[in-house]
Amino acid sequence: MLSYRHSFHAGNHADVLKHTVQSLIIESLKEKEKPFLYLDTHAGAGRYQLSGEHAERTGEYLEGIARIWQRDDIPEEMSAYMSVVNHFNRNENLRYYPGSPLIARQLLREDDRLHLTELHPSDFPLLRSEFLKDDRTRLARADGYQQLKAQLPPPSRRGLILMDPPYEMKTDYQDVVKGIQEGYKRFATGTYALWYPVVMRQQIKKMLRDLEATGIRRILQIELGVRPDSDQRGMTASGMIVINPPWKLEQQMNNVLPWLLKVLVPSGTGHTTVNWVVPE
Repeated sequence: MLSYRHSFHAGNHADVLKHTVQSLIIESLKEKEKPFLYLDTHAGAGRYQLSGEHAERTGEYLEGIARIWQRDDIPEEMSAYMSVVNHFNRNENLRYYPGSPLIARQLLREDDRLHLTELHPSDFPLLRSEFLKDDRTRLARADGYQQLKAQLPPPSRRGLILMDPPYEMKTDYQDVVKGIQEGYKRFATGTYALWYPVVMRQQIKKMLRDLEATGIRRILQIELGVRPDSDQRGMTASGMIVINPPWKLEQQMNNVLPWLLKVLVPSGTGHTTVNWVVPE
């Protein structure tokens, strides 16, 4: 059950999409002075060495962050995200990839708070070592979905909840919907950002139907595909489901996705989607 390690996939096309969306939401939340909570239900190790055994074995980052690294035509909407990547790679080499907790840490303000959850026995100590000196952060080696009950609503009544489960088990597609329902009952004004992989399109269609059935409004789908849907093994696309997205996010991703498609999928076999699953 706990075999998944994000280190094999760090910096791939899915991470580029996920962390672009994450950073845009954070920057939008920062436009108001009132602090907010960043809650990460599946935080991972925090930092990934791209020259390490896991990343080198798959080489997925070579078709992700490596393709946009140091380009001079990166869209303005990606500047916050790329500023964090640059922070961890201050020389000319792309050595490290920051996961969602480190992106949040770099972008959040002094009064904002982070709550990071990770269950994997190897990744949690790595995550803990990254945040030992950060007083804004609370760490838990616990079930991420349980934290939606325990930590919501935040005292500030403002927050971003990032959900990035491994989808190792088929039940994960149902569990994320239940998790969102639990969180939404406690904190209906929060922004929820759920990452998903497209391995079998039918699983995603069912997950979207299940989300519609919750009665929750303002559900935006953002997707980047790198090859056509297939019944063969492997991820063909990935996406983000955002509940209560910032008002600018739809247009921002409509600006960014054509550029990402051109740069990350030069074969022309991919696709992009920005679609309201459930509108206002």
